[in-house]
Amino acid sequence: MTFLRTVLPVLAALTFPAIAQAQESSRPELLNRLTSCRTMGDQMARLSCYDAAVEALDAAEREGEVVVVDRNQVRESRQALFGFDLPSLPAFGRNAAAEEDISSLETTLSRASRGGDGKWVFRLTDGSVWRQVDSESVFFPNREGTEVRVRRASLGSFMMTVGSSRAIRVRRDQ
Repeated sequence: MTFLRTVLPVLAALTFPAIAQAQESSRPELLNRLTSCRTMGDQMARLSCYDAAVEALDAAEREGEVVVVDRNQVRESRQALFGFDLPSLPAFGRNAAAEEDISSLETTLSRASRGGDGKWVFRLTDGSVWRQVDSESVFFPNREGTEVRVRRASLGSFMMTVGSSRAIRVRRDQ
């Protein structure tokens, strides 16, 4: 796990240089060019500046150089990635730390099975896969559609409750 925490940020910076640069500067250059047009006193020059900056921003968005997401899309992405230990990326919002952190996931069970080590593997209807990491016995209704709640626990761990079972310690695999 320590290996992943060390390697993932480095790998992300090498693979996605735009993300590494975005972490260094507070705003993308295209956005800075657009907002700097406000300072122009001459109306025609300001309009010309806005037109050029908007055209450049629009072209970059169409070519995939810039991605525009709204707060709801950021929230949905954070929800979908709940349980993964990922580096902090600016794509999750400038004020991501200030936003309410997702503390639990509530969904339903798709299916559960025992792995080769005798521990449970849970496949949830949201597409996530969670694996039991403690050795405690747990009894739960192993039926599709059973309510499942995964919540953050201490020291970066997660606890899962299936139906009305007792909570077990889990980690996210997929």
